[in-house]
Amino acid sequence: MSSIPRDLAAFLVEAKRRTYAGLDDDATVAAPLLAGSKQLEHRALPYAYRDIYFGMGFFVGQETVSRDDRVIWSMSYSGGVGAEIKERDSFLAVYKSLRQALLGVSVEEPVRGPRRFEQAGMIYRNEAEGALDRFHGIETIARHDGASLYELRYSGGLLR
Repeated sequence: MSSIPRDLAAFLVEAKRRTYAGLDDDATVAAPLLAGSKQLEHRALPYAYRDIYFGMGFFVGQETVSRDDRVIWSMSYSGGVGAEIKERDSFLAVYKSLRQALLGVSVEEPVRGPRRFEQAGMIYRNEAEGALDRFHGIETIARHDGASLYELRYSGGLLR
């Protein structure tokens, strides 16, 4: 069994709150490593966090955490709003709700948001399995009437 650095979960919570969850959808570093991507970064030595993703309505991305310039943890994800949601204002409202949910990330579950979060007529759910060293999950946002608005699948863990 791999040993999880004690401070990794706390660093992930800080990094996630200071990047996508705490910013807007257009936030990016000035010159992303990959052309056409959005890139978010946070550093608190000895760790560095990087989130690189492509797309908006449907997107694919990867988060990495480096310690002393060596990637030690990663998570891949893909998802987005339903195909029937075409107007930018509509999916920005869903992503605003998503960011609010993601601000609820905790040291106990530092990968995505809380198990459940409700705001502005939308219900966020996160069904995760595993621990920080190896995990996978799905998060969804639906209206109160059950209509699906958003879905994302993710997986990752400690690299060895």
